[in-house]
Amino acid sequence: MTPHPDRPVALITGAARRVGAVIARTLHAAGYDVALHYRHSADEARALADELQASRAGSVLPLSADLADLAALPALVERVVAHYGRLDALVNNASAFFPTPVGTATPAQWGTLFASNAQAPFFLSQAALPALRETHGSIVNLVDIYAERPLAEHPLYCMAKAALAAMTRSLALDLAPEVRVNGVAPGAVLWPSDGKPCADQQAMLARTPLQRAGSPEDVANTVLWLLRDAPFVTGQIIRVDGGRTLSV
Repeated sequence: MTPHPDRPVALITGAARRVGAVIARTLHAAGYDVALHYRHSADEARALADELQASRAGSVLPLSADLADLAALPALVERVVAHYGRLDALVNNASAFFPTPVGTATPAQWGTLFASNAQAPFFLSQAALPALRETHGSIVNLVDIYAERPLAEHPLYCMAKAALAAMTRSLALDLAPEVRVNGVAPGAVLWPSDGKPCADQQAMLARTPLQRAGSPEDVANTVLWLLRDAPFVTGQIIRVDGGRTLSV
């Protein structure tokens, strides 16, 4: 089916699973056509695409790319624009996350964490800029509360997310007035796949004013609000953390 020229289009990185998949479902339900970027999660991406296509044919474009390959980033945007004829939103969600204790961190770990959390969002945003300017579109970056309050034994991850936070504000200044740029900084929403011990999880939640974990939907709904319902908001990083950054 031919893509519909009047529907807004969103490119979401890391969209095959976890929070990225929920963002894709939320934007799709709100009327966006979605380009689902993935790297290794081909089966999950295909399953999500089939699910969304079943509710609205011609509305999903799965795209595989290694975001560490800078040469692949302009081509990723070009494929979206060639398919849909437009781009209205870029959601930089893909992220590597693992500990790098001081004394054991390696240049390869630096490269991996900065590639997904800072380098790719910048160069993908740069590649998407001409298309986003045409639609007066928007960028949302998935930051982290650890960019502001570092997590022990994760200095490289925290540094990369802090760079993404600075990029969010800098691009908001440089790309205005045509393109808005904002961020979302989740707190405890989904535990890492390797898992925190239950006692650590409960201790973290006890320090959270709302006394519970959030949901991927909390993050996705904030992304949708920034893209669709906040036309006078740019350069902001919205904490979706249950008030956790308020606690000592």
